Amino acid sequence: MGNAIAFYVISALILGFGLLVVTTKNTVHAVLYLVLNFLAVAALYVLLTAQFIAMIQILVYVGGIVVLYLFVVMLVNLKRQPEDHPSPQRQPWLGFAVSIAVLVQLAAILVWGGEGTPVDPHTMQSTDLAMNNVERIGMLLYTDFLIPFEVASMLLLVAMVGAIILAKREL
Repeated sequence: MGNAIAFYVISALILGFGLLVVTTKNTVHAVLYLVLNFLAVAALYVLLTAQFIAMIQILVYVGGIVVLYLFVVMLVNLKRQPEDHPSPQRQPWLGFAVSIAVLVQLAAILVWGGEGTPVDPHTMQSTDLAMNNVERIGMLLYTDFLIPFEVASMLLLVAMVGAIILAKREL
């Protein structure tokens, strides 16, 4: 009963902070609400006994992505005047069509996605899940997903070097 109450409270916080991110006028406040949203998602992962994913959520999203958002928000000139004429390259109907397609896919998943065999959470031992979580992820990363892991690390390295070169030109 306590886990269910905690889940609903954390879910309400996630929805509330997400709504504040979208509706607030100040962009810095929106990024700070996004930090709180990511922390609530990490709390939800802890509740689901996925402590490693919770720590990665905090380190990568709260520590890295949000700092990047703050840099972008602070470097972009948000006080300039809006454009007088809309861009002719914009195609709002395309965005609308893509959003309808995503909603149709979500509805299909909700309708036909629940036909698998459900796992009984009472038969699983939470201590086994918590202790073997990091070990399982490590084994998967360095066996089955070694090549995609290395490709992703190389892409991040190239992006970092490119960002340094672009920033160095302006200094």
